Amino acid sequence: MTTTTTESCATSTPIALAEPALVPASLAGAAVAGGALLFDVRSAPTRERQGGLPQARLADRTRVAEQFGLDSAERFDGVDSLDRPIVVVCGSENGSRPVAEELVSLGFTNVVHVAGGFPAWAAAGLPATAGAGE
Repeated sequence: MTTTTTESCATSTPIALAEPALVPASLAGAAVAGGALLFDVRSAPTRERQGGLPQARLADRTRVAEQFGLDSAERFDGVDSLDRPIVVVCGSENGSRPVAEELVSLGFTNVVHVAGGFPAWAAAGLPATAGAGE
């Protein structure tokens, strides 16, 4: 994760704004192999067309706070602390970035998303199932 420092408008005191790291598929795969939780945020039709991620949990991009909030009854199992390593995959980083950014805004400190999305993950030879095609 990268951290950018800026100045607060109200106090001119430096504050840190965290951004989720965009990482190559190989690094994301290594993180998952090391215990990071993998979340697929693609739609069902896209997963069917492109293929699946057998290790991934399916997350709804519109319900991030409910599915990841530490005080939520709907929270995914394993999401037990704000420093839990999380890898987010979509069809491209344009889909995963908003989810990863929302996780950071909720306080998660170890969030990455995959450069090139699912196609890059599959091309890297990481665990994936075949889809129906375009």
